[in-house]
Amino acid sequence: MSRGPQTQGGGSAPAEGRRRLIRAAGVVGAVTLLSRVLGYARDMIIAVYFGAGFASDAFFAAFRIPSLLRELLGEGALSASFIPVLSREIEREGRPRAMRLAGAAFTALAAAGGALSALGIAIAPALVTLVAPGFRAVPGKWELTVTLTRWMFPFLLLVGLAALLGGLLNALHHFATAALAPVAFNVVAIGAMLLLARRVNPPVLSLALGVLLGGAAMLAIQLPASVRRGFAGPRWPRLDDPGLRRIGRLMLPATAGLGVTQVNVWVSGLLASFLAQGSVSYLAYAMRLIQFPIGVVGVAIGTVALPAMSAGVARREREVVAETLASGLRLAIFLTAPILAAMVVFSRPIVGVLFERGAFTAEATAATSLALLCYSCGLIFYVSNRLLTTTFYAFHDTRTPVKVAAVAVGVNLLMGWALMGPLQAPGLALATALASLANCALLLFRLHSRLGRWYDNEFVGALGRTAAAAALAGGLAWVLQGVAAPAAGGRRASLAMLLVELMVMGGAYLALARLFRCQEIRWAAHALTRRAKAMPSSPPVEDGI
Repeated sequence: MSRGPQTQGGGSAPAEGRRRLIRAAGVVGAVTLLSRVLGYARDMIIAVYFGAGFASDAFFAAFRIPSLLRELLGEGALSASFIPVLSREIEREGRPRAMRLAGAAFTALAAAGGALSALGIAIAPALVTLVAPGFRAVPGKWELTVTLTRWMFPFLLLVGLAALLGGLLNALHHFATAALAPVAFNVVAIGAMLLLARRVNPPVLSLALGVLLGGAAMLAIQLPASVRRGFAGPRWPRLDDPGLRRIGRLMLPATAGLGVTQVNVWVSGLLASFLAQGSVSYLAYAMRLIQFPIGVVGVAIGTVALPAMSAGVARREREVVAETLASGLRLAIFLTAPILAAMVVFSRPIVGVLFERGAFTAEATAATSLALLCYSCGLIFYVSNRLLTTTFYAFHDTRTPVKVAAVAVGVNLLMGWALMGPLQAPGLALATALASLANCALLLFRLHSRLGRWYDNEFVGALGRTAAAAALAGGLAWVLQGVAAPAAGGRRASLAMLLVELMVMGGAYLALARLFRCQEIRWAAHALTRRAKAMPSSPPVEDGI
Protein backbone atom coordinates (compact mmCIF):
# COMPACT_ATOMS: atom_id res chain seq x y z
CA MET A 1 0.00 0.00 0.00
CA SER A 2 1.44 3.32 -0.99
CA ARG A 3 2.22 5.90 1.59
CA GLY A 4 0.20 8.57 -0.17
CA PRO A 5 0.83 12.26 -0.71
CA GLN A 6 2.68 14.44 1.73
CA THR A 7 0.75 16.93 3.74
CA GLN A 8 1.80 20.45 4.29
CA GLY A 9 2.41 19.88 7.93
CA GLY A 10 4.79 17.06 7.25
CA GLY A 11 4.13 13.36 7.28
CA SER A 12 2.12 11.26 4.84
CA ALA A 13 -1.62 11.45 4.32
CA PRO A 14 -2.16 7.92 5.74
CA ALA A 15 -0.16 8.90 8.84
CA GLU A 16 -2.35 11.95 9.40
CA GLY A 17 -5.46 9.82 8.89
CA ARG A 18 -4.19 7.30 11.44
CA ARG A 19 -3.58 10.06 13.99
CA ARG A 20 -7.14 11.25 13.63
CA LEU A 21 -8.46 7.70 13.85
CA ILE A 22 -6.46 6.95 17.00
CA ARG A 23 -7.29 10.24 18.74
CA ALA A 24 -11.00 9.94 18.03
CA ALA A 25 -11.10 6.22 18.88
CA GLY A 26 -9.29 7.00 22.14
CA VAL A 27 -11.98 9.49 23.09
CA VAL A 28 -14.82 7.13 22.18
CA GLY A 29 -13.10 4.19 23.89
CA ALA A 30 -12.49 6.12 27.11
CA VAL A 31 -16.07 7.36 27.26
CA THR A 32 -17.36 3.87 26.42
CA LEU A 33 -15.25 2.49 29.27
CA LEU A 34 -16.82 5.04 31.62
CA SER A 35 -20.27 4.06 30.38
CA ARG A 36 -19.58 0.35 30.99
CA VAL A 37 -18.33 1.07 34.51
CA LEU A 38 -21.48 3.08 35.24
CA GLY A 39 -23.53 0.25 33.78
CA TYR A 40 -21.94 -2.15 36.24
CA ALA A 41 -22.63 0.35 39.04
CA ARG A 42 -26.27 0.57 37.96
CA ASP A 43 -26.61 -3.22 38.02
CA MET A 44 -25.01 -3.40 41.47
CA ILE A 45 -27.39 -0.75 42.83
CA ILE A 46 -30.35 -2.63 41.37
CA ALA A 47 -29.07 -5.75 43.13
CA VAL A 48 -28.76 -3.86 46.44
CA TYR A 49 -32.26 -2.36 46.23
CA PHE A 50 -34.19 -5.21 44.62
CA GLY A 51 -31.98 -8.31 44.80
CA ALA A 52 -32.92 -11.20 42.51
CA GLY A 53 -36.58 -11.97 42.84
CA PHE A 54 -40.14 -10.84 42.15
CA ALA A 55 -39.55 -7.15 41.35
CA SER A 56 -36.19 -7.47 39.56
CA ASP A 57 -37.49 -10.35 37.40
CA ALA A 58 -40.43 -8.18 36.34
CA PHE A 59 -38.18 -5.23 35.50
CA PHE A 60 -35.60 -7.19 33.49
CA ALA A 61 -38.31 -9.02 31.55
CA ALA A 62 -40.13 -5.75 30.83
CA PHE A 63 -36.97 -3.94 29.78
CA ARG A 64 -36.00 -6.78 27.44
CA ILE A 65 -38.80 -5.88 25.01
CA PRO A 66 -38.01 -2.20 24.23
CA SER A 67 -34.28 -2.93 24.58
CA LEU A 68 -34.46 -5.60 21.88
CA LEU A 69 -36.40 -3.30 19.56
CA ARG A 70 -33.85 -0.55 20.26
CA GLU A 71 -31.03 -2.84 19.17
CA LEU A 72 -32.91 -3.98 16.06
CA LEU A 73 -34.42 -0.68 14.90
CA GLY A 74 -32.52 2.05 16.70
CA GLU A 75 -28.83 2.37 17.35
CA GLY A 76 -27.24 -0.34 15.21
CA ALA A 77 -29.41 -0.43 12.08
CA LEU A 78 -29.93 3.33 12.07
CA SER A 79 -26.22 4.10 12.22
CA ALA A 80 -25.48 1.55 9.50
CA SER A 81 -27.99 3.17 7.13
CA PHE A 82 -27.98 6.84 8.15
CA ILE A 83 -24.26 7.67 8.41
CA PRO A 84 -23.24 6.44 4.92
CA VAL A 85 -26.18 8.26 3.27
CA LEU A 86 -25.59 11.47 5.23
CA SER A 87 -21.85 11.36 4.48
CA ARG A 88 -22.67 10.99 0.80
CA GLU A 89 -25.00 14.00 0.94
CA ILE A 90 -22.34 16.09 2.70
CA GLU A 91 -19.66 15.22 0.14
CA ARG A 92 -21.79 15.54 -3.01
CA GLU A 93 -24.60 18.00 -2.16
CA GLY A 94 -23.13 20.02 0.70
CA ARG A 95 -23.93 20.32 4.40
CA PRO A 96 -27.17 22.39 4.03
CA ARG A 97 -28.79 19.66 1.93
CA ALA A 98 -27.50 17.00 4.36
CA MET A 99 -29.04 18.89 7.31
CA ARG A 100 -32.40 19.06 5.49
CA LEU A 101 -32.23 15.31 5.00
CA ALA A 102 -31.40 14.87 8.70
CA GLY A 103 -34.42 16.99 9.66
CA ALA A 104 -36.71 14.93 7.42
CA ALA A 105 -35.28 11.67 8.82
CA PHE A 106 -35.81 12.99 12.37
CA THR A 107 -39.50 13.65 11.66
CA ALA A 108 -40.02 10.29 9.94
CA LEU A 109 -38.29 8.44 12.77
CA ALA A 110 -40.28 10.35 15.40
CA ALA A 111 -43.55 9.38 13.68
CA ALA A 112 -42.52 5.73 13.32
CA GLY A 113 -41.14 5.54 16.88
CA GLY A 114 -44.23 7.20 18.33
CA ALA A 115 -46.54 4.82 16.50
CA LEU A 116 -44.49 1.79 17.55
CA SER A 117 -44.42 2.99 21.16
CA ALA A 118 -48.21 3.46 21.17
CA LEU A 119 -48.67 0.01 19.68
CA GLY A 120 -46.34 -1.51 22.26
CA ILE A 121 -48.25 0.11 25.11
CA ALA A 122 -51.52 -1.21 23.69
CA ILE A 123 -50.35 -4.81 23.19
CA ALA A 124 -48.06 -4.98 26.25
CA PRO A 125 -50.05 -7.89 27.78
CA ALA A 126 -49.50 -10.01 24.68
CA LEU A 127 -45.81 -9.11 24.52
CA VAL A 128 -45.24 -10.00 28.17
CA THR A 129 -47.01 -13.30 27.62
CA LEU A 130 -44.57 -14.08 24.80
CA VAL A 131 -41.49 -13.03 26.77
CA ALA A 132 -42.37 -14.39 30.22
CA PRO A 133 -45.40 -16.72 30.10
CA GLY A 134 -44.40 -18.35 33.38
CA PHE A 135 -45.01 -15.11 35.29
CA ARG A 136 -48.76 -15.80 35.30
CA ALA A 137 -48.15 -18.56 37.85
CA VAL A 138 -46.98 -15.98 40.43
CA PRO A 139 -49.77 -13.67 41.67
CA GLY A 140 -49.17 -10.08 40.60
CA LYS A 141 -45.91 -10.71 38.75
CA TRP A 142 -47.36 -10.74 35.23
CA GLU A 143 -49.43 -7.62 35.95
CA LEU A 144 -46.38 -5.77 37.32
CA THR A 145 -44.37 -6.69 34.23
CA VAL A 146 -47.12 -5.35 31.97
CA THR A 147 -47.18 -2.06 33.90
CA LEU A 148 -43.41 -1.64 33.70
CA THR A 149 -43.44 -2.50 29.99
CA ARG A 150 -45.98 0.22 29.29
CA TRP A 151 -43.96 2.80 31.21
CA MET A 152 -40.76 1.93 29.35
CA PHE A 153 -41.99 1.56 25.77
CA PRO A 154 -41.57 5.29 24.93
CA PHE A 155 -37.88 4.72 25.62
CA LEU A 156 -37.77 3.25 22.11
CA LEU A 157 -38.81 6.60 20.60
CA LEU A 158 -36.30 8.59 22.67
CA VAL A 159 -33.35 6.31 22.06
CA GLY A 160 -34.10 6.13 18.34
CA LEU A 161 -34.01 9.92 18.00
CA ALA A 162 -30.87 10.02 20.15
CA ALA A 163 -29.24 7.45 17.86
CA LEU A 164 -30.10 9.57 14.82
CA LEU A 165 -28.49 12.67 16.32
CA GLY A 166 -25.49 10.55 17.32
CA GLY A 167 -25.18 9.36 13.73
CA LEU A 168 -25.38 12.97 12.52
CA LEU A 169 -22.59 14.05 14.88
CA ASN A 170 -20.43 11.06 13.94
CA ALA A 171 -20.92 11.78 10.24
CA LEU A 172 -19.60 15.30 10.95
CA HIS A 173 -16.62 13.73 12.80
CA HIS A 174 -17.67 14.96 16.23
CA PHE A 175 -17.59 11.85 18.40
CA ALA A 176 -17.38 12.89 22.05
CA THR A 177 -20.97 14.06 22.56
CA ALA A 178 -22.50 11.00 20.91
CA ALA A 179 -20.24 8.75 23.01
CA LEU A 180 -21.36 10.57 26.17
CA ALA A 181 -25.04 9.78 25.54
CA PRO A 182 -24.89 6.31 27.20
CA VAL A 183 -23.03 7.89 30.13
CA ALA A 184 -25.88 10.38 30.52
CA PHE A 185 -28.36 7.51 30.42
CA ASN A 186 -26.61 5.61 33.21
CA VAL A 187 -26.12 8.70 35.40
CA VAL A 188 -29.78 9.73 35.11
CA ALA A 189 -31.04 6.16 35.53
CA ILE A 190 -28.97 5.71 38.70
CA GLY A 191 -30.05 9.10 40.05
CA ALA A 192 -33.73 8.38 39.41
CA MET A 193 -33.46 5.02 41.12
CA LEU A 194 -31.78 6.51 44.20
CA LEU A 195 -34.21 9.43 44.45
CA LEU A 196 -37.47 7.66 43.61
CA ALA A 197 -37.16 4.13 44.96
CA ARG A 198 -38.65 5.15 48.33
CA ARG A 199 -41.11 7.66 46.85
CA VAL A 200 -43.05 5.63 44.28
CA ASN A 201 -45.28 2.61 44.64
CA PRO A 202 -44.27 -0.01 43.73
CA PRO A 203 -40.62 0.93 44.32
CA VAL A 204 -39.48 -0.96 41.20
CA LEU A 205 -41.33 1.65 39.16
CA SER A 206 -38.31 3.90 39.89
CA LEU A 207 -36.28 1.68 37.55
CA ALA A 208 -38.77 2.16 34.71
CA LEU A 209 -38.86 5.91 35.29
CA GLY A 210 -35.07 5.94 35.34
CA VAL A 211 -34.97 4.21 31.95
CA LEU A 212 -37.44 6.71 30.50
CA LEU A 213 -35.61 9.75 31.92
CA GLY A 214 -32.29 8.26 30.84
CA GLY A 215 -33.55 8.02 27.26
CA ALA A 216 -34.60 11.67 27.40
CA ALA A 217 -31.11 12.57 28.69
CA MET A 218 -29.49 10.76 25.74
CA LEU A 219 -31.53 12.90 23.35
CA ALA A 220 -31.11 16.17 25.26
CA ILE A 221 -27.32 15.97 25.60
CA GLN A 222 -26.89 15.71 21.81
CA LEU A 223 -29.32 18.42 20.71
CA PRO A 224 -27.11 21.48 21.42
CA ALA A 225 -24.09 20.01 19.63
CA SER A 226 -26.26 19.04 16.66
CA VAL A 227 -27.81 22.52 16.41
CA ARG A 228 -24.38 24.15 16.56
CA ARG A 229 -23.35 22.07 13.55
CA GLY A 230 -26.31 23.04 11.40
CA PHE A 231 -29.19 20.79 12.45
CA ALA A 232 -32.27 23.00 12.18
CA GLY A 233 -34.77 20.61 13.75
CA PRO A 234 -37.53 18.47 12.26
CA ARG A 235 -38.63 19.01 8.66
CA TRP A 236 -41.66 17.61 6.89
CA PRO A 237 -40.43 14.53 4.99
CA ARG A 238 -41.22 13.92 1.34
CA LEU A 239 -41.98 10.32 0.47
CA ASP A 240 -40.11 10.69 -2.83
CA ASP A 241 -36.94 12.01 -1.15
CA PRO A 242 -34.17 9.75 -2.58
CA GLY A 243 -32.10 10.13 0.59
CA LEU A 244 -34.91 8.92 2.85
CA ARG A 245 -35.73 6.08 0.49
CA ARG A 246 -32.09 4.99 0.49
CA ILE A 247 -31.96 5.07 4.29
CA GLY A 248 -35.05 2.87 4.39
CA ARG A 249 -33.64 0.40 1.86
CA LEU A 250 -30.40 0.10 3.82
CA MET A 251 -32.07 -0.09 7.23
CA LEU A 252 -34.24 -3.14 6.49
CA PRO A 253 -31.36 -5.58 5.85
CA ALA A 254 -29.33 -3.98 8.64
CA THR A 255 -32.20 -4.68 11.03
CA ALA A 256 -32.36 -8.24 9.75
CA GLY A 257 -28.63 -8.59 10.38
CA LEU A 258 -29.03 -7.54 13.99
CA GLY A 259 -31.94 -9.96 14.22
CA VAL A 260 -29.60 -12.75 13.11
CA THR A 261 -27.26 -11.78 15.95
CA GLN A 262 -30.13 -12.06 18.41
CA VAL A 263 -30.92 -15.48 16.99
CA ASN A 264 -27.30 -16.47 17.67
CA VAL A 265 -27.68 -15.47 21.31
CA TRP A 266 -31.01 -17.27 21.50
CA VAL A 267 -29.49 -20.48 20.02
CA SER A 268 -26.78 -20.56 22.69
CA GLY A 269 -29.32 -19.97 25.44
CA LEU A 270 -31.63 -22.63 24.04
CA LEU A 271 -28.90 -25.26 23.91
CA ALA A 272 -27.61 -24.27 27.36
CA SER A 273 -31.08 -24.85 28.81
CA PHE A 274 -30.59 -28.59 28.16
CA LEU A 275 -27.40 -28.68 30.24
CA ALA A 276 -26.83 -28.74 33.99
CA GLN A 277 -28.37 -26.03 36.14
CA GLY A 278 -26.26 -22.89 36.10
CA SER A 279 -25.01 -23.32 32.53
CA VAL A 280 -26.99 -20.34 31.23
CA SER A 281 -25.58 -18.18 34.02
CA TYR A 282 -22.00 -19.31 33.41
CA LEU A 283 -22.28 -18.25 29.77
CA ALA A 284 -23.97 -14.97 30.66
CA TYR A 285 -21.30 -13.95 33.20
CA ALA A 286 -18.48 -14.93 30.83
CA MET A 287 -20.01 -13.05 27.89
CA ARG A 288 -20.42 -10.00 30.10
CA LEU A 289 -16.65 -9.92 30.52
CA ILE A 290 -16.02 -10.52 26.81
CA GLN A 291 -18.31 -7.62 25.90
CA PHE A 292 -16.05 -5.22 27.79
CA PRO A 293 -13.12 -5.20 25.30
CA ILE A 294 -15.52 -5.52 22.38
CA GLY A 295 -17.21 -2.29 23.44
CA VAL A 296 -14.10 -0.35 24.41
CA VAL A 297 -11.98 -1.40 21.39
CA GLY A 298 -14.18 -2.79 18.61
CA VAL A 299 -17.17 -0.48 18.95
CA ALA A 300 -14.98 2.59 19.48
CA ILE A 301 -12.85 2.03 16.38
CA GLY A 302 -15.85 0.98 14.28
CA THR A 303 -17.75 4.11 15.34
CA VAL A 304 -14.89 6.38 14.26
CA ALA A 305 -14.06 4.46 11.08
CA LEU A 306 -17.59 4.42 9.58
CA PRO A 307 -17.80 8.18 8.82
CA ALA A 308 -14.24 8.26 7.43
CA MET A 309 -14.89 5.24 5.21
CA SER A 310 -18.29 6.57 4.12
CA ALA A 311 -16.73 9.89 3.08
CA GLY A 312 -14.03 8.02 1.16
CA VAL A 313 -16.67 5.97 -0.66
CA ALA A 314 -18.66 9.14 -1.45
CA ARG A 315 -15.54 10.72 -2.99
CA ARG A 316 -14.71 7.45 -4.81
CA GLU A 317 -11.36 7.30 -3.01
CA ARG A 318 -11.06 3.63 -2.24
CA GLU A 319 -7.48 4.03 -1.08
CA VAL A 320 -8.82 6.07 1.87
CA VAL A 321 -11.22 3.23 2.73
CA ALA A 322 -8.46 0.63 2.42
CA GLU A 323 -6.04 2.66 4.54
CA THR A 324 -8.67 3.28 7.22
CA LEU A 325 -9.57 -0.41 7.32
CA ALA A 326 -5.94 -1.56 7.51
CA SER A 327 -5.00 0.98 10.17
CA GLY A 328 -8.17 0.28 12.16
CA LEU A 329 -7.62 -3.48 12.13
CA ARG A 330 -3.96 -3.12 13.11
CA LEU A 331 -4.86 -0.84 15.98
CA ALA A 332 -7.80 -3.01 17.12
CA ILE A 333 -5.74 -6.21 17.11
CA PHE A 334 -2.79 -4.48 18.80
CA LEU A 335 -5.07 -3.37 21.65
CA THR A 336 -7.01 -6.64 21.86
CA ALA A 337 -4.09 -9.08 21.76
CA PRO A 338 -2.86 -8.40 25.33
CA ILE A 339 -6.45 -8.53 26.62
CA LEU A 340 -6.83 -11.94 24.99
CA ALA A 341 -3.60 -13.13 26.60
CA ALA A 342 -4.72 -11.80 29.98
CA MET A 343 -8.08 -13.57 29.76
CA VAL A 344 -6.40 -16.84 28.84
CA VAL A 345 -3.86 -16.65 31.67
CA PHE A 346 -5.99 -14.99 34.36
CA SER A 347 -9.49 -16.23 33.50
CA ARG A 348 -10.01 -17.88 36.88
CA PRO A 349 -8.60 -15.05 39.06
CA ILE A 350 -10.61 -12.47 37.08
CA VAL A 351 -13.89 -14.34 37.55
CA GLY A 352 -13.09 -15.07 41.19
CA VAL A 353 -12.30 -11.46 42.09
CA LEU A 354 -15.34 -10.06 40.29
CA PHE A 355 -18.05 -12.60 41.12
CA GLU A 356 -17.09 -15.15 43.80
CA ARG A 357 -19.13 -14.09 46.79
CA GLY A 358 -22.38 -15.13 48.40
CA ALA A 359 -24.19 -17.72 46.31
CA PHE A 360 -21.50 -17.60 43.62
CA THR A 361 -19.33 -20.49 44.73
CA ALA A 362 -15.84 -21.67 43.82
CA GLU A 363 -17.45 -24.29 41.57
CA ALA A 364 -19.31 -21.52 39.72
CA THR A 365 -16.03 -19.61 39.37
CA ALA A 366 -14.34 -22.64 37.82
CA ALA A 367 -17.18 -23.22 35.34
CA THR A 368 -17.50 -19.55 34.39
CA SER A 369 -13.74 -19.12 33.95
CA LEU A 370 -13.66 -22.11 31.61
CA ALA A 371 -16.49 -20.57 29.56
CA LEU A 372 -14.56 -17.28 29.52
CA LEU A 373 -11.46 -19.10 28.30
CA CYS A 374 -13.43 -20.62 25.40
CA TYR A 375 -15.13 -17.33 24.52
CA SER A 376 -11.70 -15.68 24.53
CA CYS A 377 -10.61 -17.88 21.62
CA GLY A 378 -12.81 -15.71 19.41
CA LEU A 379 -12.02 -12.30 20.94
CA ILE A 380 -9.86 -11.11 18.03
CA PHE A 381 -12.60 -12.12 15.60
CA TYR A 382 -15.39 -10.45 17.60
CA VAL A 383 -13.49 -7.15 17.50
CA SER A 384 -12.39 -7.50 13.85
CA ASN A 385 -15.91 -8.35 12.69
CA ARG A 386 -17.13 -5.01 13.98
CA LEU A 387 -14.73 -3.11 11.72
CA LEU A 388 -15.18 -5.43 8.74
CA THR A 389 -18.96 -5.07 8.92
CA THR A 390 -18.53 -1.29 9.14
CA THR A 391 -16.63 -1.38 5.84
CA PHE A 392 -19.57 -2.94 4.03
CA TYR A 393 -21.89 -0.37 5.59
CA ALA A 394 -19.67 2.40 4.21
CA PHE A 395 -20.28 0.98 0.72
CA HIS A 396 -24.06 1.10 1.40
CA ASP A 397 -24.06 -2.71 1.52
CA THR A 398 -26.04 -3.96 4.48
CA ARG A 399 -27.05 -7.23 2.81
CA THR A 400 -23.69 -9.01 2.74
CA PRO A 401 -23.21 -8.89 6.54
CA VAL A 402 -26.73 -10.36 6.92
CA LYS A 403 -25.94 -13.31 4.66
CA VAL A 404 -22.61 -13.92 6.36
CA ALA A 405 -24.16 -13.68 9.83
CA ALA A 406 -26.81 -16.23 8.82
CA VAL A 407 -24.05 -18.70 7.90
CA ALA A 408 -22.37 -17.97 11.26
CA VAL A 409 -25.61 -18.84 13.06
CA GLY A 410 -25.60 -22.21 11.28
CA VAL A 411 -22.00 -22.82 12.34
CA ASN A 412 -22.87 -21.88 15.92
CA LEU A 413 -25.82 -24.26 15.98
CA LEU A 414 -23.95 -27.21 14.49
CA MET A 415 -20.78 -26.76 16.55
CA GLY A 416 -22.77 -26.07 19.69
CA TRP A 417 -24.75 -29.27 19.22
CA ALA A 418 -21.51 -31.22 18.66
CA LEU A 419 -19.55 -29.70 21.57
CA MET A 420 -22.18 -29.30 24.29
CA GLY A 421 -22.10 -33.01 25.09
CA PRO A 422 -18.39 -33.50 25.77
CA LEU A 423 -17.63 -29.95 26.98
CA GLN A 424 -20.97 -28.77 28.45
CA ALA A 425 -21.35 -24.95 28.71
CA PRO A 426 -17.73 -24.21 27.65
CA GLY A 427 -18.48 -26.15 24.46
CA LEU A 428 -21.20 -23.65 23.59
CA ALA A 429 -18.78 -20.78 24.26
CA LEU A 430 -16.23 -22.42 21.97
CA ALA A 431 -18.91 -22.87 19.31
CA THR A 432 -19.62 -19.13 19.47
CA ALA A 433 -15.91 -18.41 19.01
CA LEU A 434 -15.75 -20.74 16.00
CA ALA A 435 -18.84 -19.08 14.52
CA SER A 436 -17.13 -15.71 14.91
CA LEU A 437 -14.06 -17.10 13.11
CA ALA A 438 -16.29 -18.25 10.24
CA ASN A 439 -18.00 -14.86 10.15
CA CYS A 440 -14.63 -13.07 9.96
CA ALA A 441 -13.27 -15.35 7.23
CA LEU A 442 -16.36 -14.92 5.05
CA LEU A 443 -16.35 -11.13 5.47
CA LEU A 444 -12.68 -11.00 4.45
CA PHE A 445 -13.41 -13.16 1.41
CA ARG A 446 -16.35 -11.00 0.30
CA LEU A 447 -14.40 -7.80 0.97
CA HIS A 448 -11.98 -8.64 -1.81
CA SER A 449 -14.66 -7.82 -4.40
CA ARG A 450 -15.03 -4.34 -2.87
CA LEU A 451 -11.43 -3.33 -2.27
CA GLY A 452 -9.24 -5.86 -4.03
CA ARG A 453 -5.96 -6.47 -2.18
CA TRP A 454 -6.36 -3.85 0.55
CA TYR A 455 -3.46 -5.07 2.73
CA ASP A 456 0.28 -5.35 2.10
CA ASN A 457 3.26 -7.24 3.54
CA GLU A 458 3.69 -4.59 6.24
CA PHE A 459 0.15 -5.30 7.47
CA VAL A 460 0.84 -9.05 7.71
CA GLY A 461 4.17 -8.44 9.42
CA ALA A 462 2.55 -6.08 11.92
CA LEU A 463 0.05 -8.74 12.94
CA GLY A 464 2.89 -11.23 13.40
CA ARG A 465 4.86 -8.84 15.62
CA THR A 466 1.77 -8.12 17.70
CA ALA A 467 1.05 -11.84 18.12
CA ALA A 468 4.64 -12.53 19.19
CA ALA A 469 4.64 -9.72 21.76
CA ALA A 470 1.29 -10.83 23.22
CA ALA A 471 2.33 -14.50 23.36
CA LEU A 472 5.62 -13.78 25.12
CA ALA A 473 3.96 -11.37 27.57
CA GLY A 474 1.28 -13.99 28.26
CA GLY A 475 3.93 -16.63 28.86
CA LEU A 476 5.69 -14.37 31.34
CA ALA A 477 2.39 -13.73 33.11
CA TRP A 478 1.68 -17.46 33.28
CA VAL A 479 5.04 -18.08 34.95
CA LEU A 480 4.47 -15.15 37.31
CA GLN A 481 1.04 -16.44 38.27
CA GLY A 482 2.44 -19.88 39.04
CA VAL A 483 4.99 -18.33 41.40
CA ALA A 484 2.71 -15.76 43.03
CA ALA A 485 -0.59 -17.65 43.30
CA PRO A 486 0.35 -19.73 46.34
CA ALA A 487 1.17 -16.54 48.27
CA ALA A 488 -2.25 -14.95 47.63
CA GLY A 489 -4.87 -15.16 50.35
CA GLY A 490 -8.15 -13.38 50.97
CA ARG A 491 -10.19 -11.23 48.60
CA ARG A 492 -8.15 -8.05 48.97
CA ALA A 493 -4.88 -9.88 48.60
CA SER A 494 -6.17 -11.69 45.50
CA LEU A 495 -7.32 -8.41 43.97
CA ALA A 496 -3.98 -6.72 44.70
CA MET A 497 -2.05 -9.66 43.29
CA LEU A 498 -4.18 -9.74 40.14
CA LEU A 499 -3.68 -6.02 39.56
CA VAL A 500 0.10 -6.35 40.00
CA GLU A 501 0.24 -9.29 37.61
CA LEU A 502 -1.83 -7.46 35.00
CA MET A 503 0.36 -4.37 35.23
CA VAL A 504 3.53 -6.45 34.91
CA MET A 505 2.07 -8.21 31.89
CA GLY A 506 0.99 -4.91 30.34
CA GLY A 507 4.44 -3.41 30.85
CA ALA A 508 6.06 -6.51 29.35
CA TYR A 509 3.77 -6.32 26.32
CA LEU A 510 4.64 -2.68 25.67
CA ALA A 511 8.35 -3.35 26.11
CA LEU A 512 8.25 -6.32 23.75
CA ALA A 513 6.17 -4.38 21.22
CA ARG A 514 8.77 -1.63 21.29
CA LEU A 515 11.56 -4.18 20.93
CA PHE A 516 9.77 -5.74 17.94
CA ARG A 517 9.25 -2.25 16.47
CA CYS A 518 5.46 -2.39 16.47
CA GLN A 519 4.54 0.88 14.78
CA GLU A 520 1.21 1.09 16.61
CA ILE A 521 3.05 2.44 19.67
CA ARG A 522 4.51 5.26 17.59
CA TRP A 523 1.09 5.97 16.05
CA ALA A 524 -0.45 6.34 19.48
CA ALA A 525 2.39 8.54 20.74
CA HIS A 526 2.12 10.86 17.75
CA ALA A 527 -1.67 11.02 18.04
CA LEU A 528 -1.42 12.03 21.69
CA THR A 529 1.33 14.61 21.27
CA ARG A 530 0.37 16.28 18.01
CA ARG A 531 -2.86 17.84 16.87
CA ALA A 532 -4.01 16.42 13.55
CA LYS A 533 -4.08 18.83 10.61
CA ALA A 534 -6.76 18.78 7.92
CA MET A 535 -5.77 17.14 4.65
CA PRO A 536 -7.43 16.59 1.28
CA SER A 537 -7.55 12.79 1.32
CA SER A 538 -9.41 12.35 4.59
CA PRO A 539 -12.25 14.26 6.27
CA PRO A 540 -11.25 16.57 9.13
CA VAL A 541 -11.96 15.85 12.74
CA GLU A 542 -13.58 18.81 14.45
CA ASP A 543 -12.07 20.47 17.48
CA GLY A 544 -12.91 18.57 20.62
CA ILE A 545 -13.33 15.36 18.59
